[in-house]
Amino acid sequence: MNHKKGVIVPLLVVMSLMFIWNLSRNINDILIPHLKRACQLTDFQSSLIQSAFFGGYFLLALPVGQFIGKYGYKSGMVTGLLTAATGAILFFPAADTRYYPLFLGALFIMAAGFTFLEVTATPYISVLGDPQRASSRLSLASAVGSIGATIGPFVGSRFLLHATEVPPATVAQFSPEQLTSYLHSEAQLVKTPYLSLAGLFVVIGLLLVFIRLPKIEEETGGGTSIRSVLRFRHTVLGALGVFCYLGAEVGIVSFLIRYAKSSGVPGLTEQSAALFITLYMALVLAGRLAGAYGLRSVNPSRMLAICAGSAIVLIAISMTTVGYVSLYAISFVGLFTSVMYPILFTLSIKDLGIYTKTGSSLIIMSIVGGAIVPPVMGLLSDSFSIKQAFIVPVLCYAYLVYYAKAGHVVKQPLAA
Repeated sequence: MNHKKGVIVPLLVVMSLMFIWNLSRNINDILIPHLKRACQLTDFQSSLIQSAFFGGYFLLALPVGQFIGKYGYKSGMVTGLLTAATGAILFFPAADTRYYPLFLGALFIMAAGFTFLEVTATPYISVLGDPQRASSRLSLASAVGSIGATIGPFVGSRFLLHATEVPPATVAQFSPEQLTSYLHSEAQLVKTPYLSLAGLFVVIGLLLVFIRLPKIEEETGGGTSIRSVLRFRHTVLGALGVFCYLGAEVGIVSFLIRYAKSSGVPGLTEQSAALFITLYMALVLAGRLAGAYGLRSVNPSRMLAICAGSAIVLIAISMTTVGYVSLYAISFVGLFTSVMYPILFTLSIKDLGIYTKTGSSLIIMSIVGGAIVPPVMGLLSDSFSIKQAFIVPVLCYAYLVYYAKAGHVVKQPLAA
């Protein structure tokens, strides 16, 4: 473990997994408008893609942690890859039947696989090598993951969206046979990217079986129930903050293509609109790289307040303007959301002592915001307009301003 050569290969393996699952996860943002068209869905129904995905994380995070504690990190990685491959393969029958619940089931299974990878990666990287450089390794791994998240929407748009679209007015004039043929051909587009991902997951999973990875001894002790952590006000409010942060981010990118199409830019196709998701994620990457250095000398709560306030201003500008001004304003929200999670995580588990590990589990479970906020936005979009639906992220970031100002303050825990 102390020899550099002994940790380089394992680090490269785990970082490659972070790249792959972030790339795969962010194709969902392209899948939403694609399946909305192929399965003729409402905005609310299409947003259930994120509910199926992030709901999987929420429901399986704790059981996966128990599995890894019993069978080890390597078994967790291999199981995660093969599980994700199973979910990706299910896109084949889903495309043939155009049965939306089967798509959702496939995404849930993929999310189950990614949960294994996510739960193993961070602790494995943190203890693999020199403890003094753990934060440096985690920062580098996060950057690698962000590169995958940036590339994912671009790759997905090339497979699932069209450079030249069939106008809705033309589709409305199709005969029943023409419409069925058109929708079937649209659904078939998911096969190539998802079967390719399935093959990639299987190959890496099999390679991992034969790659020697150092075994990590898990620390024991400090195990407490989730209920015991609920006595800490700043942790509970911080978990709600993570819920709002991730819900807002997932909600924005989920509907960014729909939002762009309503912005009044002449001739803007879905494929072109997807570039604004890529821009959003690229700005997240840039912000994380800058934040790795900048957060050393800036008060975290002050930075969180500035970032959340800036996000509110940008969304307000976007909602009250049209054209490229509106689109660039909403895309630049990514720059200010980039450092929110590490700040929220740090503030939420501050001074927890023996409850730190359980508090961390509560924070991870709070990513269920990504499953709940998008459908709320979808309902508002269906009832009013896509622009008005973006008031939900504004409310989420307003809560983060409150948490940065007052909610993060550590107070005496409530009596058990």
